[in-house]
Amino acid sequence: MSLFLFLTVVQAIVAFALVCVVLMQRSEGGGLGIGGGGSPGGVMSARGAADFLTRTTKWLAVLFVGLSIALAAVAIDATSGREIDQSLDRSASAPAGAADNGLLPSGGTASDEGAAAEADELGGVAE
Repeated sequence: MSLFLFLTVVQAIVAFALVCVVLMQRSEGGGLGIGGGGSPGGVMSARGAADFLTRTTKWLAVLFVGLSIALAAVAIDATSGREIDQSLDRSASAPAGAADNGLLPSGGTASDEGAAAEADELGGVAE
């Protein structure tokens, strides 16, 4: 389970970084863009920053999708192998002594009791 927890934490960090990088990009409406000022020939000019943010967004998105697939695989692997719970199986026979206590119709059997109980659950009349 620790691998699942580790991948979940990494997924959250990647998601946060992806949101931050997307919000830093300059959109047509202005957004929270980092543009403005600076020399056009500088190391981190507006165009250079936009290219860097675009590439960063691409790789964070690829990492996010890859982690999502890995988390799904780990979750399936962690939950497989369990047996099906049969505790709610309603096909069990009538309890011992049900006919003696008057719980079964007169002359009824356990199978008649099952039909009557099923009819009661469905709101109908047992045949």
